[in-house]
Formats: sequence, C-alpha cells, structure tokens
Amino acid sequence: MKIMAIDYGDVRTGVAFCDVREVLASPYTVIKESYQPKLVQSLEQIIEKEKPEMLVIGLPRNMDGSYGYRCEECRSLGEALSAVVSLPIEYQDERLTTVLAHRTLSDNNVRGKNRKAVVDAVSAVMILESFLDKRKHN
Repeated sequence: MKIMAIDYGDVRTGVAFCDVREVLASPYTVIKESYQPKLVQSLEQIIEKEKPEMLVIGLPRNMDGSYGYRCEECRSLGEALSAVVSLPIEYQDERLTTVLAHRTLSDNNVRGKNRKAVVDAVSAVMILESFLDKRKHN
C-alpha cells in the first residue's frame, strides 16, 4: 500500500512516501506554509498527483508519553484533510524524529541551508518508517 507521511511543523511541513510493498520510505518534499488552509490545499494537490492509499501524520507527544499542545494542531490538520480527501488517516508518535533526522543528515555531511531545506522531509521518512515497523509487528 502506498502511504504518505506528514511531519507537520509551524513553518515547514515534510512529506514522505513509501513504495506499495511498504519496504522503502523516501523523502518527497517540504512545504513552506504556516497557514493551515493553504497547507491543506498543497497536501491535497500532492495526494491527487501521487494517489496514496493512506495518510500518516506525526503526533508530537511529550517524552513522558502525554499529549502536548502541538498534538491538537496535528489532529486539526488530520480533520481538515479528512474533509477534502477520503483516505484513512493514522497518527504516529514522532518523538525524537527531528533529532534522528538531524543526526542522519550530519552523518551524511549535509549542513547549513541544505539541511534546513530537507530536515522536515527526512523527519517524515522517520515517522513513516516507525509506522511501517509497527504495522509489520502487529
């Protein structure tokens, strides 16, 4: 199943996809938009073009597992998307994905502007990979 993952941020939102066999997750793009209705339009265009069968939205839980203020924003994005596309939407814990994305980029010597441009898409890959791992083990 082709799955699209979203790492929703205040300024930038990362998007990643996996292949239909759910083996390989790859970064797709970073959308620079803070106004949610415009972001939803941009995501809807990607969904129409790429035709995923499911959406996974990262849910930024606190380190103790509780839900922080950003979780409501992410759920709000999910509700807005469900109003315009008829796809199942899942939420995936995204604790430490940005830290791991920065570490991965450092390990690959990606720095400065190049890093800022892709870190959110790499975070979306991390969200998708953890979701796929969870699906395989359940």
